[in-house]
Order: sequence, then structure tokens, then C-alpha cells
Amino acid sequence: MERKVIKIAARPIIAPDTVGQIKKRRVAAYARVSTSSEEQLVSFQAQRDYYTNYILAYPNWEFAGIYVDEGISGVSRKKREGFNRMVEDALDGCFDLIITKSISRFARNTVDSLSTIRLLKDKGVEVYFEKEQIFTFDSKGEFMITLLSSMAQEESRSISENVKWGCRKRMADGKYSLPYKQFLGYQKGADNKPEIVAEEARIIRYIYRLFLEGRTPSNIAAILKAEGVPSPAGKRTWQVNTVISVLTNEKYYGAALLQKTYTEDFISKKSHKNKGELPQYYIESDHEPIVSKEVFDEVQSRLNLPEKDNPSHNTFANRIICGDCGGKYGRKPVSSYRDNKKYHHFVWKCNHRYDRAENCKTPHLYEEVIIYAFNEAVQSIIKNNPELVEVCCRMVFSSIRADKSVSKAERKQMITDYIPEFLEASPKEIPFSEAAWRIMLEQVVIMRDRRMIMYFINGNEYTYILPYYSPIRGKHALE
Repeated sequence: MERKVIKIAARPIIAPDTVGQIKKRRVAAYARVSTSSEEQLVSFQAQRDYYTNYILAYPNWEFAGIYVDEGISGVSRKKREGFNRMVEDALDGCFDLIITKSISRFARNTVDSLSTIRLLKDKGVEVYFEKEQIFTFDSKGEFMITLLSSMAQEESRSISENVKWGCRKRMADGKYSLPYKQFLGYQKGADNKPEIVAEEARIIRYIYRLFLEGRTPSNIAAILKAEGVPSPAGKRTWQVNTVISVLTNEKYYGAALLQKTYTEDFISKKSHKNKGELPQYYIESDHEPIVSKEVFDEVQSRLNLPEKDNPSHNTFANRIICGDCGGKYGRKPVSSYRDNKKYHHFVWKCNHRYDRAENCKTPHLYEEVIIYAFNEAVQSIIKNNPELVEVCCRMVFSSIRADKSVSKAERKQMITDYIPEFLEASPKEIPFSEAAWRIMLEQVVIMRDRRMIMYFINGNEYTYILPYYSPIRGKHALE
């Protein structure tokens, strides 16, 4: 039999921009403006109107929506919510064609541009760049897109370098700007210098005072939240890093250190701490201070102390006061012998007990006695203040917050169920809550007549009479 080769004709390819298509194409549009200025937002609205009318003008095109990003750079996809949502919908088969103004509007990053286009192409979704008149399904499309995307990326690099140069020149001249909307304590003054906002300055001083009294940044954050003090961003919750930034910002003592951070990569825009890679500029006596330089330096010295040496890291530190001399109690190691064995433990005594001509007569304390007295005080106070019941019990149950398997509703029910048990329990049976101690208590004063007076931040007072024996150890412990 004679061998034959039979040609099977190819199916005709319908041009992507052909209006008279057999099947309607579902078309979406993408618009982006890189800044939120009024001029750019007008352009943004114009793009929305233009592409909506543009798509609806074609009878064989079906409008599938418009995706937008306002005030977002095109260098990276990470924060472009509209763009990412568009790509996800395209991969889910919501439309067949995307129209956008230009390659630079689509992406200024060559890698992002090509990877996204190839991803869409694999799913049968085409992109049309109106300015360049390029369809991605065209044979020359990818070459032109690669070339033009590289040019857009280099344009972004050039803009970035120019902006960096301008910023560094202003810093070298001692000029800078602050994000006043989220910078607590100051507002922009008439001379463009920071001007104190009295109400906010009181919060700054309060934070510094709390730290110097022994509170840690996490405790301070909890106290500010409990007292309803809004954060610099206007939120109810204070982050620990926000408190630390307040405690370490030199602008609060009237100086300004410029170029603390820098951005190395214009594509990722990751910020790095300046550890000497670039010059810094320090301006002394730049504006009116909120705290003194001495207070600021003392805070820095405590922040830099090792945890074991930092008084702020001990639960009871700086909170117990001697009623004789007004000095603070400190933690002292002591040894005792029982049954021919040596025991080591800690007690709290006045730090200045023997510094004066007349020794302080205030008693020393065992830690378990402090805890017992505090738990008894909390029980007494919340019995007379029903509104504090849930707050105190929530603190006692703080450990269950970390358990993600317990829902908020279940946690609330657990607290409600625990209230009667909490109020009737013996003080030595109640778990001690460091959070409750730090947040609720202002200070404790020990008198020589063995009165332990606890002052709470809401104005309540409670007096505990120190026995000559420990209610926990059941023996003389407070001589």
C-alpha cells in the first residue's frame, strides 16, 4: 500500500482584539495611582470612568469589574490588594481579558510583571496594555513586555535614588519631618518645629514615671490599656514596642537624631537600622523637651541593664515603701537552719534600714506573706465593688488567654463561673497574678506597728495587719 501524508488544516485563530468574536469575552480593568495626592486621585477617578465606558462600548465584551489600588507603589505586589485580588479572580476563571493603561501601571518590577503575565497566560487570561498596544498572547508580546518592564524598573530606581538624595540633603541641613498624626506629645508648630501638646505630654511623663517606679514596658502597656489611654495611633491597645519607642525616643528631651534607619533595596523597601552604614545627624536643643535629659538617661541606663540586675524586672520591686524613712524595700537573701540543714530564702527589707542614726523599725516581709495580703485585699475590694469582679478574675485567669483552643465566649463563661469560687476561697489558695499586682496596685507602705497599707490605682485602700507568724508557713516569720 502506498504511503500517504494527509494535511489536517489548523483552526483559524481569532485575534485577541477582534470585536466580532464568536463568544463574548469577559473583560476586567486595572487602574493604579502611586500617591494619594488630590491630583493623582482625580486621575484615578478618570481611569475608573474611562475603562468602565471603554469596556461597555464593545457589544461582544462583557464587563467583569474594575480593580484599583490608591496611593500604592507598583514596585512590589505585597501591598497591592486590588492587584492581588484581580490575579486571584483571574486564576479562578472570573474573566478572560485584563485591560490596563500601561506596563508601568501594571508593575514596575520586571520579575513581578513577567511572572504574573506567565501565570495568567497559563490559565488562558490575556492582558492588554493600552499605551504600548501590546497583547500578551501576541508572539512579540513577551519580548516587548520584558524590555519595557525593565525600563519601568530603572525609572523607579532613578526616582528612588533622587528621593534618597533629597532626604539625606535635608537631614544634613538639620531639617526633618515627623508623623505628627501618630507621634504622641507634639504637633507641628508655626516654625515647623515640634510644639508640645499639653494633654499628650502628660501621658509621656506618666509613662516615664511608671517605668522609673519599677513597671516594665509590658506592664505599662497593660496599665495604659486598662485606664483607657489611646495609643499614638488612636487605638485602645498599646503594643510593648510602642511603649519602648516612647522611652527611647530622644525627641522627648528636645534633641533629634536623624537617619536612624535606611532603605537599601528600592524593590523590597525593607528598612534597616543604621549601624554606621550611613552618616547620622544629631541636633541638640532642637525644640522644647517633655522630659529632662537626666530622666531620659536614667531610663536608658535601666533599659540596658541585664534582666537579673534591673529592678524593673522584679514583681515587688519599687512598690513597697518603708513607713519610717520613705525608702524602698529591697530583696535580701537570708539563711536559716532547721533539723541540722541550711535553708536559703529571700525576704524584703528597707534598703536604708541601717543608714540613719536611728534604725528603721519596720518589719521585713516574706514573699508569700505579701502575696497572701494582696489576695486578701483583692477579695475584700471586689466584694464591695461588683464592677471590678470580672476585671480581677480575668487577671487571675490570664494564663488561659494563651490557649487558642478556648474561645472568647468560653473564656468569659469560665471567668463568670469562677467568680463565686474566687470570692469564697482562702487567700493562700488563689493563684497569684503578677499582672493584677502590677496593674492594680499603686504602692504598699509598711508601718512600724505592722500595718501593711495597700494603695490601689482606683483610689481604694486596704490595711493588712502583719502577724508575727506566716499564715503560709504557720510559724514566726516576721520578727
